[in-house]
Amino acid sequence: MFAHARRLRWSGEELGYPIDLRGLVDTSVELGVPGGKDLIDLVDSFVQGKGTEAARSDVRSELGDASFVDAAGCFGNFEMMNRIAEGTGIPVPKQAVEREADMMKTLGLYDILKSQQL
Repeated sequence: MFAHARRLRWSGEELGYPIDLRGLVDTSVELGVPGGKDLIDLVDSFVQGKGTEAARSDVRSELGDASFVDAAGCFGNFEMMNRIAEGTGIPVPKQAVEREADMMKTLGLYDILKSQQL
C-alpha cells in the first residue's frame, strides 16, 4: 500500500487532483479523484474475490470502459509487484520510512514498518 499511495499522491499532484490519502482507509473521506469511491470498491472486490461484477459495473458506468480497463491493468501490475517484493523479501528502505512518516501514519502503516526496521 505504501508504494501505491505514493504513486497516487504523485499522480494527483501532476494532474491537479486534490488527493486526500485518508480516503484510502476511511470511506467517509473523499479521495479526490473522479470515481474514487468506485475505484476503491473495485480494488476491494478484487482483493476479497467477491462482488466484482457490481464493482466493475459501477466503474464502467461512472468512468467508462477505457478507464475500467486502465484501472484493472493498474491493479494487476501493482498486485504483481507486491507479490514479487514480498516473495523475495525486499524491505521498505529505512530512508523511505523516515521521509514518508506522515503519509504512513495516515494509512496506519508507520508502526508496522518501523518495527520491521529494527
